Amino acid sequence: MKLKKNLVAATMLAGSMTALSFLSAGAAQAQGALVMYCGVQEEWCRAMVGAFERDTGIKVSMTRKSSGEIFAQIKAEAANPRADIWWGGTGDPHMQAAEEGLTVEYKSPKLGELQDWAVRQWEQSKQRTVGIYSGALGFGYNTELAQTNNVPELKCWADLLKPELRDEVQVADPNSSGTAYTLLATIVQIMGEDKGFEYLKALHKNVNQYTKSGAAPAKAMAQGETTAGIAFMHDIVTMIVDKAPVKVVAPCEGTGYEIGSMSIIKGAKNLENAKKFYDWALTADAQKLGAEAKSYQVPSNRNTPVPPQAPKLTDIKLINFDFAKYGSSEERRRLLSKWDSEVKNLPK
Repeated sequence: MKLKKNLVAATMLAGSMTALSFLSAGAAQAQGALVMYCGVQEEWCRAMVGAFERDTGIKVSMTRKSSGEIFAQIKAEAANPRADIWWGGTGDPHMQAAEEGLTVEYKSPKLGELQDWAVRQWEQSKQRTVGIYSGALGFGYNTELAQTNNVPELKCWADLLKPELRDEVQVADPNSSGTAYTLLATIVQIMGEDKGFEYLKALHKNVNQYTKSGAAPAKAMAQGETTAGIAFMHDIVTMIVDKAPVKVVAPCEGTGYEIGSMSIIKGAKNLENAKKFYDWALTADAQKLGAEAKSYQVPSNRNTPVPPQAPKLTDIKLINFDFAKYGSSEERRRLLSKWDSEVKNLPK
């Protein structure tokens, strides 16, 4: 009899716990959720997630990848999207996603607080992506390794072809990295396509590795694994702030730049929360988190202080980068295919 009573009590307890778990799940669902693909450095991604969760109570599931990888994943998941918001990374794959209908139109009430270049990104994408930061492309070199290997001072893109840098230059693969695609588009715009590809073929002889991530060459250079690294200048500045023996270079011929962007994914299962994040991420307070996470891009909100460590865009010879052309699906596919066949697979 006692055993029977215990079984009944256990059954009732199990039922109560099951009901409680359903209530907890319901509460979590009511509280909200958001799935984010993040294209900046891990530290900044996590800072954004933590602050948004604290401010809104919405729980965020975040995956960090390079821009090209995120674009490929969103495209592969188009029939059944897993993510709601794509935050960060270079604007060209965001533009391509917009063109291919993988993201949706949205007009944030915060749009009036943004820099002209951020709004222009939104306009050119037919309201499907918006600028959240900007940063110039450049390269850097490890001063200690350069001295050891008798590498002269580096000032220009042309200097990366020096024989002293044989197997001593690192850059990402433009198929996975928005940084490296910005390099590809920059060189073509500065030199013309024929001469630009001749330059990239010559540079290939000095490249020791095409990394997956655009910021990886900056880290490798700081750690003494390579003499020179091509990256966005703000990523190199992060290494300098951490006391690495590195010098950052704004190339003498001129250079391109990025407009880091944000997009809401078509078919988002948590659409309203995606819009809440979008609006929140455009605020001055949210954009201050970049500098706190040692990311020194220029913020898109005019009320956000520009980090003092950020490379001054007015002091850099920036080209008139054609974001509409080089962010288009056709041009991006064509250039990447040409780089694969004419540069990447070349023997050393």
